[in-house]
Amino acid sequence: MTLHIDLADPAVRANPYPLYAKLRKDAPVAHVQVPGIGPGWILARYDDVSEALKDPRLLHDRTRAQGKKSPSDKWWMPSIARAFENSMVLQDDPNHRRLRNLVHQAFTPKMIDQLSGRVTEITNTLLDNAEKRGSIDLIEEFALPLPLTIISEMMGVPEKERQVFRTLISGFVDNSSDLMNGSFFGLARMMPTLVRLTRFFQNLVKLRQTEPGDDVTSKLIQARAEGHAQLSKDEVAATLFLLLFAGHETTVNLIGNGMLALLENPEQLALLREKPELIGSAVEELLRYSNPVEQPSPRWTSQEMTYHGVTIPKGQAILNLIASANRDENAFERADQLDITRSPNRHVAFGMGVHFCLGAPLARLEAKVAILSLVQRFPKLRLAVSPETLKWRLSPSLHGLEALPVHLS
Repeated sequence: MTLHIDLADPAVRANPYPLYAKLRKDAPVAHVQVPGIGPGWILARYDDVSEALKDPRLLHDRTRAQGKKSPSDKWWMPSIARAFENSMVLQDDPNHRRLRNLVHQAFTPKMIDQLSGRVTEITNTLLDNAEKRGSIDLIEEFALPLPLTIISEMMGVPEKERQVFRTLISGFVDNSSDLMNGSFFGLARMMPTLVRLTRFFQNLVKLRQTEPGDDVTSKLIQARAEGHAQLSKDEVAATLFLLLFAGHETTVNLIGNGMLALLENPEQLALLREKPELIGSAVEELLRYSNPVEQPSPRWTSQEMTYHGVTIPKGQAILNLIASANRDENAFERADQLDITRSPNRHVAFGMGVHFCLGAPLARLEAKVAILSLVQRFPKLRLAVSPETLKWRLSPSLHGLEALPVHLS
């Protein structure tokens, strides 16, 4: 039986956890119709999700699993849509390893440590400006500009172009199912955004070709020119898209969702203020509890597979609900309670296996600095609206607030 589940329903977006609990109990391997994909299967339990994320039989490349062309492989598809198919998040080894090894140079522990001072500097500047106003939208005026500034500087994006990119990527995320399903009419609605995104990356590459710097874009272009990494033109564009998107979008949600969770759990907020040394475990718990990413890109069965007696044919989509796995009561005691002292904390917020999030160390750094600075500097920090009036973005893949109004004093 195919379940009819709308993961984009505003009520589900606001609080998906009751639905996930029901799936874990009654339908841990659920057959569903997935917008933009078609028939697919949802995995809801921690053990199944964690194993599936590491299973080499589950492919990221849809075309390999199904033995047919991708829905985006049509003549009328914009180049940015086709380029996205070449991003490392949708590739398997050895292609994935080749691309990841190149990009990893920008995310080594040494490089992240060197960014610590800059993250602190930007955080302090944003909070200085916020203090003057007294009340702010924590998303728009803090959680967003911090990671967007950091990843833009790393990628060599000019300051005047950063908010343009943010606007474009927001439209892309909230309407991405139109791109995935290959529908001509669905794509038509996204065409203006896709055309502008294409132009954005073309201009960025052109700028760094003529004015190279010590940034990731320049290094990608240089690698292509020298042939060391055998990067195609589409791979350069796809890698830029992925890094700029993932490099700020998920961290915005981590800071925003995390602060909301702390504000709704004042005893945990008070504990963090009293014991700032808990910030490391606090961020890990906020990743588990608030789930800035609800599900990664679909995996595709390369052969017939069986979960809990349910047989899944070859070439079908598997959706790993990491947000459900992170609230699985069989994996975490008091799974629906926020506990910033939780240890061990084996959450899967950054995925697992060879596709473990490359930017995890950067996201952790930004969240630690941002959240601790905010809660220490503003002891009277509180919500400016009732929690039930908050609006959540409609993307079923990412879990994030549209806005988070707060009073600082």
